[in-house]
Amino acid sequence: MNFKEQITEILSVAVKKLGYSCDGLAVSFSNRPELCDFQSNFAMIVAKSIGCKPLDVATKIVENIKNDEFEFSAVMPGFINVKVSDKALSNFAEFVLTDKNSGIEKVKNPRLIFFDYGGANVAKELHVGHLRSPIVGEALKRLHMVMGDKTISDVHLGDFGLQMGLTILQLHQDGFLDQFFAKNANLTELELKNVTLDVLNEEYPKASKRKDEDEEFKKLADEYTLFIQQKKEPYFSIYNKIRKLSVCEIEKNYNLLNATFELYLGESDSFPYIDNAINIFVDKKLARESEGALVVDVAREGEHVPIPKKSEDEPQRYKNPMPPAIIKKYNGGDLYATTDIATILMRNKEFNPDEIVYITDNRQSVHFEQVFRCCKLSGISPEKQKLTHVAFGTMNGRDGKPFKTRAGGVVKLKDVVNMLVESASAKLAENGIVGDNELARRIGVGAMKFGDLSNTVAKDYVFDMEKFLSFDGKTGPYIQYTIARINSLLVKGEFKGGKVEVENDDERNIILALIKLISSYQIAYETYSLNNLCLSTFDLASAFSTFYNNHKILTENDQNKKSSMLALCNLVKSCLEKALWTLGIDSVEKM
Repeated sequence: MNFKEQITEILSVAVKKLGYSCDGLAVSFSNRPELCDFQSNFAMIVAKSIGCKPLDVATKIVENIKNDEFEFSAVMPGFINVKVSDKALSNFAEFVLTDKNSGIEKVKNPRLIFFDYGGANVAKELHVGHLRSPIVGEALKRLHMVMGDKTISDVHLGDFGLQMGLTILQLHQDGFLDQFFAKNANLTELELKNVTLDVLNEEYPKASKRKDEDEEFKKLADEYTLFIQQKKEPYFSIYNKIRKLSVCEIEKNYNLLNATFELYLGESDSFPYIDNAINIFVDKKLARESEGALVVDVAREGEHVPIPKKSEDEPQRYKNPMPPAIIKKYNGGDLYATTDIATILMRNKEFNPDEIVYITDNRQSVHFEQVFRCCKLSGISPEKQKLTHVAFGTMNGRDGKPFKTRAGGVVKLKDVVNMLVESASAKLAENGIVGDNELARRIGVGAMKFGDLSNTVAKDYVFDMEKFLSFDGKTGPYIQYTIARINSLLVKGEFKGGKVEVENDDERNIILALIKLISSYQIAYETYSLNNLCLSTFDLASAFSTFYNNHKILTENDQNKKSSMLALCNLVKSCLEKALWTLGIDSVEKM
């Protein structure tokens, strides 16, 4: 049941009666809700083409319409205004309540979409820079599920790159791995003695800093990385033990964020496909040698790489032409581009998805453009397959700079979650709820996710914990509180079912807000950004709040009216819960 489509069809019948073409006929939500619910400027388009007054054309169109569910009127300078009847809104409410997908229209041709998000590096602790990928990725995956697509998600761990070589080299030089390099060592039975997550968190940054200052150390780390990729012992056994230790902690962190993955694969899983991928480029004469490395030219004639704008008003600037993609290093080692190309080859052989969606920060935009072009040039990605990079902005502090500790260090992801839980606990204590840590986690994490997703995904945003955790305004806790309030109403009102009968403006506004919320799913689906869905969810909660404040639901004497109002409450709750689930946010029973 789509009001825009119904109204468009009614208008098109009247337009055809008058002998006009329907090209350009469109219906939109009214920007003057006090006057009407929907409107169309089509009469102005027709009037311009035939040389008539727009109002005269609009009047003729309206005169040729007879419909009980919608009231059409022609207004200056030539708009056609449409008001939906109370009966039609009541019927819509009943449809949404009984529809398995809450009135959300599914895509006509469902596809298989493969989502790649998370992207944590093994042997490194998750930090604040790892937050947006699982937040945005999980929401986009769930959105596609709601819209009817089949989905697969992979965390795609960074587990076979230079960071592993650096970490193992540093551990070796600091004496943590002596037993593994001992003569006749039994690698199967050996354990990583004294190597904990805290040790890894110290060793990797130390090694990363050394590689920038010590060329010999960097060269040796490259060798260690190559040994791992070649499964040379004892390097490969050490790598596997570090990976297992690290992945367990990574999974715990993602679970805190409600980020779920069907696959916990990594760069290492694509390794068996690398030689095949490189041979494809060589056989098709797409690769050439450059200073000992193997590269693929992906630049197009006259093309330059756009530099991301800091603001919309800034003129577009460009840097050097698109550089070639390096698919094999001078020493035979593989790079991120190589493993990403091999990963696409692997995914196409094993799953053959219609689209692969990568969710990373915008600094990787050129990298993915190179990878995508390589895959299309070589045929590794078939012509019909869509490759999409959803590039997100930075999460900044109030000073507008990337979020850091007071000392200037990188904030750990679990520390961010702990801060949110502590702040949410303090808020709950003000409402007399003490000691419910899981409830505080749901509210704290939900606040952060709603704050993030409320912004256009491509833009930077400010992490403002106090603002995000407010129980008022456009926040996650406000939506959760609305649901908790409705839960209480339904229990106290002993709601056992009923039908919504729209009778006043407050009830009309709720249903109209619901219509906009349902339409926002399609907008989010098309734009790969959840901000419109967040705004529409808030608007529905806000419309309910007005209704709640203006009407005495529980003390209403007319039982039919009371039943109708409780049914409306239940409808709002159901749709808010659906929206929060799509955003990857937990609903709550109480607050």
